[in-house]
Amino acid sequence: MDPALPIVALSLVLGAIIAFLFFNSYFRKRQSEVRSIAKPNLDPNPNPASKPLPKKPLSKPHSSDKDQNKRHHPLDLNTLKGHGDAVTGICFSHDGRNLATACADGVVRVFKLDDASSKSFKFLRINLPAGGHPTAVVFSDDASSIVVSSYTLSGSSLYMYGEGKPVSSENKQTKLPLPEIKWEHHKVHDKKSILTMFGASATYGSGDGSTIIASCSEGTDIIVWHGKTGKSVGHVDTNQLKNNMAAISPNGRFIAAAAFTADVKVWEIVYAKDGSAKEVLNVMQLKGHKSAVTWLCFTPNSEQIITASKDGTMRIWNINVRYHLDEDPKTLKVFPIPLRDSSGATLHYDRLSISPDGKILAATHGSTLQWLCANTGKVLDTAEKAHDSDISCLSWSPKAIPMGNDKVLVLATASADKKVKLWASPSIPSS
Repeated sequence: MDPALPIVALSLVLGAIIAFLFFNSYFRKRQSEVRSIAKPNLDPNPNPASKPLPKKPLSKPHSSDKDQNKRHHPLDLNTLKGHGDAVTGICFSHDGRNLATACADGVVRVFKLDDASSKSFKFLRINLPAGGHPTAVVFSDDASSIVVSSYTLSGSSLYMYGEGKPVSSENKQTKLPLPEIKWEHHKVHDKKSILTMFGASATYGSGDGSTIIASCSEGTDIIVWHGKTGKSVGHVDTNQLKNNMAAISPNGRFIAAAAFTADVKVWEIVYAKDGSAKEVLNVMQLKGHKSAVTWLCFTPNSEQIITASKDGTMRIWNINVRYHLDEDPKTLKVFPIPLRDSSGATLHYDRLSISPDGKILAATHGSTLQWLCANTGKVLDTAEKAHDSDISCLSWSPKAIPMGNDKVLVLATASADKKVKLWASPSIPSS
């Protein structure tokens, strides 16, 4: 037998004994620590300074509820849920009881606004043809007629959805009619994307009251459409490198465009004796801003235009002039934009929308929403984080919407955060 084997065996036994004693001592110490922590503190006069603070137990954070309470603005009425992607367009029906939304998930939703304070809203779902991304939406002659612009790699398309035939189910119960395409156009605007669409009833002059729609591309062209038939009734070019947006006056008379330059071009839609739109004429320019105009809107009486510019000002223009006698539009008021960044520099407004009574102007910059007195330019209220992303569109309800036992004038905003929010209008201080 090898004489070294007993020595090796003895070494192994001693190592095992030492390891046992070490781990036994360690676990006894840990057990003692656990008992001391679990033991209640019976000291009638504990000294908190001499004792370590116990760790707080881990729990699921309730940050969503707290954050919602922090973000909740007094004018924030409700949120329309159910969108699967960024919301790119919104539009109220003429009676204010329906709100159509265009979403990048390829779906147009028409929400029924029976009560602005409702916990949930019923909506009609319209799936666009596959591959299309809706960029704007506008109601045509009634709440069941909707025009949608959709963009694909091959260009922009327009679809008008109207009420289809009632559908009979197997149990012989008649379901609500599904919307169907009444007219469509493809590769409009030279394959450019459509930025904005605005519609108005042709009530000026000999207009027959039908809806006229102006679609504005990211290029330089604007097309005027007859809402019901889909017929193109006019085509104009801003010749200003690229458009920001274009709007149509509430009475269907004028079209105005905000584009790359500081000047705003205004066209008039001429109606024939039979009430149909005949042609579109360039009639005036608004000159006075020192930098590009980012957005504009017509006042409810169609006689004035409000513009916002990168020069840090807003202007109110009188366009009710005899331009055929060479009368120029006049600047009625100039307001500084009351919005500053952290360094104190003036910011510009991205979007504007005026209330149907013409008293309150809603304006946005990024995710900030402001309400201004349209007469004085003074800030009435501000929601600094109105959405979790930049606000993509905003629109006032044409009429007050029921809310409980009351009726309220509502502003709707939408964003890439997949939300559409409803806001109450602030009160205007009496002068």
